[in-house]
Amino acid sequence: MNLEEKKKITLSLIETFNKASQVALNLREAGLKKEIKSDNTPVSNGDIEVNKILTSKIQEITPNIPIVSEESANHKMDTDLNTFWLIDPIDGTRDYINNRDEFTLNAALILDKKPAIGIITVPAKKRVFYSYGLSHSYELINNQEISLMNKEKNYDGYTAVSYSNDLKPEILEIHKKYKISSFQKMKSSLKFCVIAAGEFDMYVAEPRACEWDIAAGHAILEHSGGKVTDFNYNEILYGKPEFKNPSLILKSKNILYGKLHKQ
Repeated sequence: MNLEEKKKITLSLIETFNKASQVALNLREAGLKKEIKSDNTPVSNGDIEVNKILTSKIQEITPNIPIVSEESANHKMDTDLNTFWLIDPIDGTRDYINNRDEFTLNAALILDKKPAIGIITVPAKKRVFYSYGLSHSYELINNQEISLMNKEKNYDGYTAVSYSNDLKPEILEIHKKYKISSFQKMKSSLKFCVIAAGEFDMYVAEPRACEWDIAAGHAILEHSGGKVTDFNYNEILYGKPEFKNPSLILKSKNILYGKLHKQ
């Protein structure tokens, strides 16, 4: 699949993502119906409805590519997937249910086990991110496509995001190695987007969550010039058994190539 084909697919999904984002907000305002799944995580009618909207459109435009979604059973037992979609209709369901604003909608196209397209919307913050190739990573602001390649900040020091305020020793050690001066707790795949946008520089996590939680953000961050590896600096590939994640280190382009890195 060439760059123009990936661009066409990506842009054809933005309207659908915006529609699904508004549906998610409307359903929350009306009052969500909630259940606890077998893995003890919550799911709402918002998750299910967004999943229907996204999978229907993706199936329409790429009918021959399998879809693996957190909220459906299709293809989750497959062990030989190389080209497929990964969807997390709402990442951060607890935040969604509890009227917080960091939940996201996510879809990633995986080609040869690597993320080739990433789309993330942050409905409550009205932010839209997408990418379809190296140097083609964007945030849509007031209907203007803003390249994330050019997003930098003035540096007093490197900052990180974390899924918890209680950091494990191995994470603190990596923060120390990269001279992280402070960190902020943040939920969902929004972490990838703010690092791609140059608002933060690093995220570190031990093995946790699943591939549909990170694939779209992985594409957006790497296409912006950042890097995603495990603790041993190995490349992250997709379609692993049970779609489980390894450890993660996310680095912004600033931490890879910025002024402090060169000191």
